[in-house]
Amino acid sequence: MSIIFPEIVTDRLKLVVLTLDDAESVFRHFSSEDVTRFMDISPCKDRDEAEDIIRFHLEDTGCRWGIFSKTDAKLIGTCGFHCWVQGEQPRAEIGFDLAREYWGRGLMQEALKPVIDFGFKEMSLDFIEATVEQDNKRSISLLRKLNFERETELRDQLIYFFLLREHWGPEGKFE
Repeated sequence: MSIIFPEIVTDRLKLVVLTLDDAESVFRHFSSEDVTRFMDISPCKDRDEAEDIIRFHLEDTGCRWGIFSKTDAKLIGTCGFHCWVQGEQPRAEIGFDLAREYWGRGLMQEALKPVIDFGFKEMSLDFIEATVEQDNKRSISLLRKLNFERETELRDQLIYFFLLREHWGPEGKFE
C-alpha cells in the first residue's frame, strides 16, 4: 500500500514529514543528551549524522514527522511510525521525542493523538507497538494515558507496549 503522510495541525503544533531540508534543525534537536538519553542513538555530533537520521526514516516503511511549535515554527520534537508491517495483522512501532524545555506541557500527547488516529484509519493498522527503557518514566506515563497496554515480560531489558485498534475508542478516536 502506498500512502501519503500528510501535514497534521493541532491547536499548538504542526507536524510535517522531515526532509533533508530540516537537517540543521534535526541536528540541533538530536545533539541534546536529554533527547537521546532513552533512544538507541548517541547525541548527534554533526549535520551529517542528522542527515543520516532523516534518510533512515525516509527509507524505512513508515514516516517521521517533525513537531514544530506553531508560535515560532521551531522544531521541538519528532514522532512517527517505523517497522510498518502490512498484510495480515498490519502493525507499526511508534516512536517520539521532545526537547526538554517542552516537557510536561501535554504537547506529545497532543501530537500523538492524531498520529495514532492516522495509523488506525489511513494505514489500517490493527495495533501499534512501542518500546520503552525501564527508567523512562515520562514515556511510560504517556503511553498509559494513550491507552497502551504493557506486556508482562521485558525483552532486551525494554518494556513493550501495544495499543489495539478497538481500544482507541468507539469512533476510532481517543476517549
